[in-house]
Amino acid sequence: MSEWLVLVLVLVAACLVVLSVVVLRRRRSGGEDPSETPDVIEYMTMMIGVVYAIVLGLAIAGVWEARNSADAAVTQEAQALHEVRERVQVYPAEERKRVRDDIDAYVRYTVKTEWPHMVDHGELTDRGAKMLARVREDVTSYEPKTTRQAQSYQALVDQVAEADTARTARGESAEPTMPGVVWIGLYAGAVVSIGMLFALQIQRSGRELVLAWIFSALIAFLLFLVWHFDAPFARGLDDPVSAFTSLFPRATGS
Repeated sequence: MSEWLVLVLVLVAACLVVLSVVVLRRRRSGGEDPSETPDVIEYMTMMIGVVYAIVLGLAIAGVWEARNSADAAVTQEAQALHEVRERVQVYPAEERKRVRDDIDAYVRYTVKTEWPHMVDHGELTDRGAKMLARVREDVTSYEPKTTRQAQSYQALVDQVAEADTARTARGESAEPTMPGVVWIGLYAGAVVSIGMLFALQIQRSGRELVLAWIFSALIAFLLFLVWHFDAPFARGLDDPVSAFTSLFPRATGS
């Protein structure tokens, strides 16, 4: 299902719920006077709204930061492997070809096989780790013969280590950012915040209904944002593998 369709359905559902509750409550109220609402309820409604807004804002900031970190990890991994592929030019032809072939194999496996597994299961694969270890062995097993090779050797080792670090960060970003207990709090806060509208004895006038719809739709939209960015590799990034496909077009077939 399209993410935009999910958003539309959530907004429509929120508006329908508010409309239904308002109409049903109006029919059962027997003509209650809204002016009789105690001042303490208005104060509680304001405080609940402020507290929930702070919590919701922190949740959005948290998943957005996690989304940026995931994007940076992928970019760092792809760039480090690209640097290894280019700097290994100083190695002899046989060693150079072996390193580049293993890098291309790793990138191809990452994009085609490991990525879907990571999205579905929230973890990396052992085979991907072994393939990157093979690249490290290719780089470190060669003994430099010239001064130029010796100068490039340490840089190549550092780039492989950077790729390994970025891969680990990518694996840590594969799981959802928000714990289940936080989601429970967000949903419960939304129900309480919207429910307080009815504690204020909202009526069926057009102005009040429009304000109730807008308030409910806003909360639904913000919850959708949290859900959307909570899984950056599955939903939060437009093209999560673009760093690999742009730097390794031949290996990825792009």
